[in-house]
Amino acid sequence: MRPLTLLAAASALALCGQLRAADPSQETTIDCSGPAESSSTDTETTTTFKDQVVAVGNGLTLECDYLKVIASRIGEKSATLGKYGKFRYLLATGHVKIVQGDRVATSGKAEVFPEEDRIVLTEQPVVRIESEHYTASGPRMILYRGQRRAVIEGTPTERTHISLPPIKDLGAAADKSAAITPPAQPQK
Repeated sequence: MRPLTLLAAASALALCGQLRAADPSQETTIDCSGPAESSSTDTETTTTFKDQVVAVGNGLTLECDYLKVIASRIGEKSATLGKYGKFRYLLATGHVKIVQGDRVATSGKAEVFPEEDRIVLTEQPVVRIESEHYTASGPRMILYRGQRRAVIEGTPTERTHISLPPIKDLGAAADKSAAITPPAQPQK
């Protein structure tokens, strides 16, 4: 399960910091072809992006139809738009594609819970790691950051599926006839 946990750790770290880069000098950008709207309360700022959304930062690209980010609000409470503080929740829906290097996760919906260090992928999620010839899919995937843990939940009607590279030869005889040769009979 190592490839999936690598994606879990990398995706969680990158997504949780999507709008606030770990390296302050690294800019994160979000583009969309539809409206971007931000609203604030005294404690939170919620920003949504619609239509062909592309977020780039921390060596990661996130594409989707709709992106919603909820963060704590810091700074002057009377300001029209609050400054972003700590991220609390991120929701991406519609043709979600997360790319980091040769790791690609696709789904209809991705939810990031930074305070819980987990990402939940639903609506036909698939994770691929091309260099390792690895693919995993199932109805729901939960990726845990920092735990080297991922859970793919299957159901009787929607099964979990994992495709791995070929298993190394475990020492079976190359010649099948040699493998089924009966033991020698004792001499009389």
